[in-house]
Amino acid sequence: MATIEACDFFPYTVLSRSQWKSLRKASSLPINEQELEQLVGLNEPITLNEVADIYVPLAELLHVHATAYQRLQQQKRGFFHHGKNRSPFIIGLAGSVAVGKSTTARLLQKLLKAWPEHHHVDLVTTDGFLYPNETLEARGLMDKKGFPESYDLPALIRFLSDVKAGEPYVKAPVYSHLTYNIVEGDYQVVHEPDIVIVEGINVLQVNKRNHHIPNVFVSDFFDFSIYVDAKEEQILQWYIERFKLLQNTAFQDPNSYFHRFRHLSEVEAEQFATSIWKNINGVNLHENILPTRHRADLVLQKGPQHFVDEVKLRNI
Repeated sequence: MATIEACDFFPYTVLSRSQWKSLRKASSLPINEQELEQLVGLNEPITLNEVADIYVPLAELLHVHATAYQRLQQQKRGFFHHGKNRSPFIIGLAGSVAVGKSTTARLLQKLLKAWPEHHHVDLVTTDGFLYPNETLEARGLMDKKGFPESYDLPALIRFLSDVKAGEPYVKAPVYSHLTYNIVEGDYQVVHEPDIVIVEGINVLQVNKRNHHIPNVFVSDFFDFSIYVDAKEEQILQWYIERFKLLQNTAFQDPNSYFHRFRHLSEVEAEQFATSIWKNINGVNLHENILPTRHRADLVLQKGPQHFVDEVKLRNI
């Protein structure tokens, strides 16, 4: 009997790079080389051409969705004769560790702000909703950091519920990649945004393993969702290269959680990073992240050098 994959139920329109590029409407870029350098992550050689070919058409599509959503919200307020707080358009952005989600999120935030209809665009990462290291250690979950059970999902769902309800001030915890932990007492305040981008490896997952959480999913609050994808061997290579770069930068800081790995040789660093991937990140990818890809409205399929080869748009 043939195996039925989840994606078989959701037809996609697959667009080649050239087909996707041809959809671009804008004649100019709302970003320059210097601004781009500040947005891209380590070992992600994204060019202005890549922004123009891939991310500008994506931002234009999101603008269409967000504008239609805002118009519908305005009409509903008129229909019910009340001045209810505006409900922001929420974009979910998922994908593996090291695939380039954060750069994609920052680029989209920058590009979407160019439209006056929704110039207030907030970016929130789900890292802030990881349990503190002390809690993870007490529960024996430090080696499961990034897995569904390592997140305070009730807090994340409450946050999204308040944001979607139009609450004027909503706080999200802040995570430090330097200390590899939640920053105690520090919060990001989301204040009446037009659009919110929620970025994280877990945003399309369901709560099937946690019976203490209501049957509500993070993705229930999304109006559009994106999955950034690539072949695993490419992602692993990007992960190893990023680890080596961090050895000479962030790991040199005595406050870094990974300070003790700064003197690993190149061979040792590659072996260590590969081990982390095989035992933690790769397992999480196959068990929890990759199975959610079919739930995304749009998939960015990357090839070598983080350049997008094709775009898949879900038809239903």
